[in-house]
Order: sequence, then C-alpha cells, then structure tokens
Amino acid sequence: MANSFDPQDMIERFRARAEAVRKRGLPPVEGPERQRFIEAARLDFQDYAMLGDATASLVDGILRLEIDLRPPTN
Repeated sequence: MANSFDPQDMIERFRARAEAVRKRGLPPVEGPERQRFIEAARLDFQDYAMLGDATASLVDGILRLEIDLRPPTN
C-alpha cells in the first residue's frame, strides 16, 4: 500500500469533500432534526477543510499530517 499511496491525493480528496459539504443543500427536515443536520454539516466541513489544508508526508510508512491551528499574525 505504501508504494501506491499518495498523501497529496488524499489531501485533494478532503478538499473536494469540504467543497461538497459546503455546497450541499438541506433536506426537507424541520425542528430539532434540521438543527442537528446543520450542526453535522458544519462539523463535517470544518473537519474536511482542516484536513484539506494539511501538509502531508509519508516517511518510512508513517503518514504525518501537519495542520497549523495558530491564529494568523498581522
């Protein structure tokens, strides 16, 4: 697997998933179910977007994802 795995391809898939979550519509649900769906979509987007922003490396069979969560400096 390590020979055919490309970490950058994985990052691109997460970017595509984040975009898909951002663009998907709301199903016809109401009340508390609607709020749960919105919250799940928000978390899905956050997780996929963070992984889509990661820097990936694969060294000696160890996949490392680095995500800088520090606030931007002005």
